[in-house]
Amino acid sequence: MNTLLGQKLATKIIGVLVGFFLLALVAIGLTLYSSWKLEGVAAAINDAGSLRMHSWKVAHHTAALPTDGASRDARLVVLRKDMAEIEAVQVGLVKGDPARPLFIPRDDGIPDDVATIALVWHAEMRPLVEGVIEASTAEASRQAAVALEGATHGYVKRIDTVVKKMEHSFTAHTNVLRSYQVLLVALAVIGTVALMRFFFVAVIRPLDTLQSGMQRMEREDFTARVPVLTNDEFGELSRGFNRMAGHLEGLYGTLEERVATKTRSLAEKNRELSILYNIARLLRQQMSIEELSRGFLEEVRRTFDADAASVRLFDAAADNLYITTHQGLATEFIDEEAILDCGNCLCGQAVLGDIPIVSGTSDPDSARTRDTCSRAGFQTVSAVPVNHNNRALGIFNLYFRRKLDISEGDRQVLQSLGQHLGMAIDNVRLLSREKEMAVSEERNLIARELHDSIAQGLAFLNLQVQMLDDALTHGRVDETGEVVELIRQGIQESYADVRELLQHFRARVPQQDLSAALRHALARFSEQSGVAGELRVHGASPPAVAEVDIQALYIAQEALSNVRKHAQAQHVTVELWRDAEGMRLEIRDDGVGFDIPTAPATGQGEHVGLHIMGERAARIGGEFEIRSRAGEGTTVSLTLSARTMETTAA
Repeated sequence: MNTLLGQKLATKIIGVLVGFFLLALVAIGLTLYSSWKLEGVAAAINDAGSLRMHSWKVAHHTAALPTDGASRDARLVVLRKDMAEIEAVQVGLVKGDPARPLFIPRDDGIPDDVATIALVWHAEMRPLVEGVIEASTAEASRQAAVALEGATHGYVKRIDTVVKKMEHSFTAHTNVLRSYQVLLVALAVIGTVALMRFFFVAVIRPLDTLQSGMQRMEREDFTARVPVLTNDEFGELSRGFNRMAGHLEGLYGTLEERVATKTRSLAEKNRELSILYNIARLLRQQMSIEELSRGFLEEVRRTFDADAASVRLFDAAADNLYITTHQGLATEFIDEEAILDCGNCLCGQAVLGDIPIVSGTSDPDSARTRDTCSRAGFQTVSAVPVNHNNRALGIFNLYFRRKLDISEGDRQVLQSLGQHLGMAIDNVRLLSREKEMAVSEERNLIARELHDSIAQGLAFLNLQVQMLDDALTHGRVDETGEVVELIRQGIQESYADVRELLQHFRARVPQQDLSAALRHALARFSEQSGVAGELRVHGASPPAVAEVDIQALYIAQEALSNVRKHAQAQHVTVELWRDAEGMRLEIRDDGVGFDIPTAPATGQGEHVGLHIMGERAARIGGEFEIRSRAGEGTTVSLTLSARTMETTAA
């Protein structure tokens, strides 16, 4: 059993079952063999009994054999048949017949007795029977029959002796068969008990111990262990259960600590996400740098429980930092730290090295911090770079009046906050530059329009005033009237130009309604110039882009101004197409026109106006085109694709 316990469970079960099967097979085989032998002995006893019967029949038929006649022949046939049966039975007893089966026992001298019976038959009995058959007289036949009857008694006695021996042997074999059967029953009982014992030891007991251990585990008794009873699969399960129980015991023992650690970690992550979200929401608002910095400091200072905070911007030209916004700092501190050379303390090292630096004023390397922080009572100072696109924009400081070890996670959060603030500051500066450039471009356009209209009119008036002065000086009174008339006309023209420019600059496009603005501008043009105007609008109007509509309106006004001044037209048509593909604006007149190839790229009059319209179209990414020929009028068109309009809106 101990050897079996060290084997695999499957091997043990198969081995035990095969062993019991072979043992049962042998026992059943012995039982079947004994039954077969008994069947052969029974057949031999039966044949031996029939041998006695045939012997008496032979003796009876021989004694009653007639001396002559037909009945003698019939009896002779029966007699010879009985003799043949006797001899056949004797042969069968001697040789045996496994097919029947037929066997004589091999013990107690039975084979010799059977051979003696056959020998007596051939030596004594058969000659006497032949003598009776061959007797020539009735007396001789009677004497032979009497002798045969006496011999038959001896012959039958011999057969009886052999039969008794066979019966005794049959009884012995029957006892052996019963012994085999008892042994088979005992084997079945013992096998059943052994199998029950085996399965109890190999299966039931390990399962019971494992179940007991599991029940203890269900009751949260993590000290539960099960004995390793075998080295098979159940042994592996027991060892695995013990390992699992030990691991669970360790986990349960540190569960509270782990939960507390995870809770602290989640709280830190939530705090990080909260401040990042709040800062990102704050920095998306349109504010000045000072307002952004102030809101940023309030959020960061509250999150990290800092005693004071400041934002310093970096002046790359002077290589110094200057305080933009601060909270919780004394006036004396601000006076000393208002402008700081980058090489003086950790602030400069942080902005130049692009890494957050945390230092205690009492640390051995506190030379990186200025005495100002120590005198202000700050024991821990952090300097976090503010940058964007690898450009140093400044730093922000957190000041603590206590010693504080800022974790690596908090340092990463601070560095991320510095990048967010840098992006917001850079966006404010870019927006400011865009506004300045827009104002500058608009001023350049205004200057060109003033030069095209008012400046040239004033130059003309200046020339006429000089001519008037010269005529008065030399007494040419007849010329003064003509000059005064030219001056009056020039003043009227300049006045009209001024009014047109004022209306031009004050023009605004109603929200999502360029067609209404064009209709208003065309009506004003017709009223001032007396030229008939017509507006045609095609297609649905998608959501407007303010910059596109304003510049399109200015181009239309400039084109109408050129028509009024130079075209000598009778009719003007303005057409507007708007659909999903984009927008197209076209202004056509039936005036005198001009030859575009011979017109200079820049110059006076309408050519300056055409150049200004081209600049406005380029500003919004549109395609500007002029088609004109002397005597055939002029067509001005502006075309924008939907993609270009989306880009302009962005």
